[in-house]
Amino acid sequence: MDRLFLDACVVFSAAYNPSSPPRRLWELGDATLLASDFVLEEARRNLAVLRPERLDDLGQLSEKLEIVVATLTAVPPEAQRLPDKDFPILLAAVAGRATHLLTVDKKHFGSLSGKTIGKVLVLSPGEYLMRRP
Repeated sequence: MDRLFLDACVVFSAAYNPSSPPRRLWELGDATLLASDFVLEEARRNLAVLRPERLDDLGQLSEKLEIVVATLTAVPPEAQRLPDKDFPILLAAVAGRATHLLTVDKKHFGSLSGKTIGKVLVLSPGEYLMRRP
């Protein structure tokens, strides 16, 4: 079973627009969805500014997430160029034994897209969904 760590932009997108492609991740019956408090807080903060009426939906989506605590502190060498604010995302994905880190953040994670870092494959939600059997 896949363990999918969701970046804040994925969680935000799913709550912001119920018909967005990332929302399909919550419909998967054979995957565990992971996030961290850091991810949820970032998604909540951005949603509160842009679409506060969708905060209840974010709460419902959050109930279906396994919350991971980033217990690791060493960043894999392949990820040294990540901005400081994105280290907790990658570290939580690795600590949570995620098989995938799903993000649409091409600016910061783009150089890692399609690569496996600490046993975690970095993909966009669309790429992940296309690869499924």
